[in-house]
Amino acid sequence: MRPTFFLQSSERFMGCTAAELAIGVPSRHNVTARPSGCMDLRLHTLRPRHIASLEIPQLQVNCAYNGLDDEACYRVQKCFDLQTQRGGG
Repeated sequence: MRPTFFLQSSERFMGCTAAELAIGVPSRHNVTARPSGCMDLRLHTLRPRHIASLEIPQLQVNCAYNGLDDEACYRVQKCFDLQTQRGGG
């Protein structure tokens, strides 16, 4: 189901470094360019999380959609989420 309203910005907290994120997407700041607009990323490194002796890096990712309608925002965000999806199970 696609939303009928999509925010023009979003925020994600990811368990990776900026360098690891850059491997999964074409560019750090302009992930997906469209003729009518783009999605801009702002990255903020946070303190790592510690679980026993395990250290997990944290990255706050702020996404802003410039010049995109709701449908395009949804498609671009979905593409970004798939590009940065990590294993699971």
